Amino acid sequence: MVVTIVAVSIAAFVAVMVGTATGLEQGDFAVGVWPVVTILPLVGLPIAFLMLITLIIVGAVRRSRESRGQSPR
Repeated sequence: MVVTIVAVSIAAFVAVMVGTATGLEQGDFAVGVWPVVTILPLVGLPIAFLMLITLIIVGAVRRSRESRGQSPR
């Protein structure tokens, strides 16, 4: 999930850069699907970062319990 969110966010970021390079102006990004594409990296990348931190913490807790010989609930 983390990789997918990062990939989609980066693809949206690249789409905005390509759109800007091809001549779209600021007002053009307020029409159609562009508002979603513009906001997606601003939301997706922090969510992916939080999910990655959560994955690291859960993995560390699991390894700690396994090394102590305790079974997870």
